Amino acid sequence: MTNALIEIDNLVREYVIGGQTIRALNGIDLIIQKGEFVAIMGPSGSGKSTAMNMIGCLDVPSSGRYVLDGYDVSTLTEDQLAELRNHKIGFVFQNFNLLPRTTALENVELPMMYAGISPRVRRERAIEALERVGLADRMHNRPNELSGGQQQRVSIARALVNHPVLLLADEPTGALDSRTTVEILALFEELHSQGNTIVIVTHEDEVGTRAKRIVRFHDGQVESDVHNEAREAAGSHVD
Repeated sequence: MTNALIEIDNLVREYVIGGQTIRALNGIDLIIQKGEFVAIMGPSGSGKSTAMNMIGCLDVPSSGRYVLDGYDVSTLTEDQLAELRNHKIGFVFQNFNLLPRTTALENVELPMMYAGISPRVRRERAIEALERVGLADRMHNRPNELSGGQQQRVSIARALVNHPVLLLADEPTGALDSRTTVEILALFEELHSQGNTIVIVTHEDEVGTRAKRIVRFHDGQVESDVHNEAREAAGSHVD
């Protein structure tokens, strides 16, 4: 019996630009199990951002198959994709994407409004999510009253509030200083230890090495797929 959350089989994504066909993903195979903490890495143009859009159901493949938590994404309509994103995926972005005139609490409540959840339940779950990321004392502050790290914590709380099966983070520390980066990565590690499935897309080695598995892309293909524990164990036997 498989415990796969993400199943990608021979996935291809092509774009037509200026009359030319560009193959951004060239036959990707990838399986991510429930509860994994995976970093997708690679240089600019490697295909990692296109892969993120596929995994996040923001785009659909030109050919091949992508199954998320039992749903074959390539067969879904735009409305079905939007519903799948809202219920199954929590997004964390580099630039936080918070509404500037609303409080942290109201920002976290937003995904639940789209999901049709009652105001009372929205408030309770938003408070719980902000407490979970260590912002119980800042929930009534607006984004401009919060540090970059605190804003990213609000973003993570917002991503968690619908209890998604997947937390998908796009360069989540790209706008943060080194000290705050360490704090946010520690939070991701804590969330992973609580059973969350996390996929981080990053070009930063410091970020990638904190994941338990690193999938590297190059020229639209998976170049390597390494479990950090295995690499560390191998390294520990080197004299």
